[in-house]
Amino acid sequence: MLAAPKQRFIGLEWLRFLLGCYVMVYHSLHQYPQRFSVPFLAEITSMGFFATSTFFVLSGFLLTHVYFDGNTMRESGGSFLKKRFCNLYPIHIVALVSSVLVVSLMQWLAIAPEGPGASLRFVVYDTNSELAGTSPELFRHYMTNAQLAFNSVLQLLMLQAWNPYFLTFNAPLWSLSTLFFFYLFFPWLAPKLLAARHKWLWMLLICVLYLLPPAWVIWQQQYGMPYTGLLQRGPLFRLPEFLAGILAYGIFRQHRQANLSLAGSARTLMVVGILLCFGIATALFTHGSGRYWYFLLHNGLLLPSQVCLVYLRALARDPASAWLRHWSPRLGAASLSIFALHVPLFNLFRTLEQFLRGDPLLCFHDWQACIASAGKVPLSIAGYLIYLLLTVAICVIFQERCVVRMRDAMLRLTSGIKKTQPQ
Repeated sequence: MLAAPKQRFIGLEWLRFLLGCYVMVYHSLHQYPQRFSVPFLAEITSMGFFATSTFFVLSGFLLTHVYFDGNTMRESGGSFLKKRFCNLYPIHIVALVSSVLVVSLMQWLAIAPEGPGASLRFVVYDTNSELAGTSPELFRHYMTNAQLAFNSVLQLLMLQAWNPYFLTFNAPLWSLSTLFFFYLFFPWLAPKLLAARHKWLWMLLICVLYLLPPAWVIWQQQYGMPYTGLLQRGPLFRLPEFLAGILAYGIFRQHRQANLSLAGSARTLMVVGILLCFGIATALFTHGSGRYWYFLLHNGLLLPSQVCLVYLRALARDPASAWLRHWSPRLGAASLSIFALHVPLFNLFRTLEQFLRGDPLLCFHDWQACIASAGKVPLSIAGYLIYLLLTVAICVIFQERCVVRMRDAMLRLTSGIKKTQPQ
C-alpha cells in the first residue's frame, strides 16, 4: 500500500483528458469533409502524435510523483508492475473485444463506404514513402491465417507494439502496449534519474539521443517498412519520452523544495514557445516534405515543448470551482479508456447513424435496398458532436464502473494466489 495520499495536479488531470480527446478527434474527424469549411481545422487536428508523445511524458511525470518518496519507491517493483498491469489490461481486453465485435457488425451490414471492406484481416502497412501517398492501395493487406493467429496472440499478450509492419484490430491500442513496456523499466531507471545530479544535462542527452534514430533513417532514406513502424510505436524508440517525464518531475520537485517559482513573464514565454512549436510543426508536417519532417517531429524535435507543457500544467493552481475539482480526476482517469475505446465506438456510431438516418423500415421487406439507402447517408457534424460527448460519457462510466472493479478483482485474485502459496 502507498504510505500516504499525494497531491493531485488538477492541471495535469485536465491535460491528460484533453490529450485523449485530441487523439479521438485526430482518428475520426478526417471522415468528415466538412472540416475543410473551418480554416486550419484540418491542419490543427492532424498532429495526433503530439498528443500521444505528451501523454507518455505526462505518464512518467505522474507516476514518479505518486510512487516516490525522495529517490526511493514507496513500494516494491513487483507490486508496482502488478498494479499497472491490472489497471491497463481490463481496458485493453475490453477495447480489443469491442473492436472485433464492431468490425464483425460492419462486415455483416456492409454499409458503404466502410462496411463492404471491413474485416478483422484488413491492415495497412506502415510506411512514410512517397508511394504511400500516390498509390495507397499497394499497402492494403489482408492477413493470412498465420498472420491473424500470430497478431491475435500479440494482442492478447499486449505485445502488439512490437509488430513494426502494421497495426491490427484497434490501431490506438499500441499505446497501451508501449506504455506497459515503459512500466517495466520504471522501478529500475526512475531512482537513477531522480538521483542524478545534473538533471538538465540528462534531459538534454535524452533529447539528443531521441533524435538519433530518425536522423539515421532520414540519412539512409529508409522511409518505408519496417522503419516507419519502429519509430512510430517501437517501445525502445519511444522510451525517451517516458524518461523525460521522470526527469521533468525530478526538476519540478527540486524547484518546489527550493521554493523557486517561475515568474509570470517566464510562464508566458513558455506558453508562446509551445504554441510556436506546435504551429510551426503543424505547418511543416502538413505543407512541408512530410517524409522526413514526420520522423523528426514525431521522434524528438517536439520533446522539449512537450516537457514544458507538462511542467506548466503541473504548476496550475487548483480551481476555485468545486465542479472543476470534482470532474478533473474523473475525466483524467478516463483518458486511457478514451485512447482505447474511441475507434470501436466511432465505427459503431457512424454505422448506426447511417443505418438509422437511411430507411430502416425498408429492411423489413427489402434488406438490400435498406443497406443501399444507408450507404448514401453522409455523416453529419451534429452527429459527430454527439459521438464526442457520448464517447466521453461512456468512457467515464466504463472507467468507474468496470475498469476499477476488474482491476480490484484482479488484484484480490493475485493477492489470494500469493497468500495460498507454500511458505
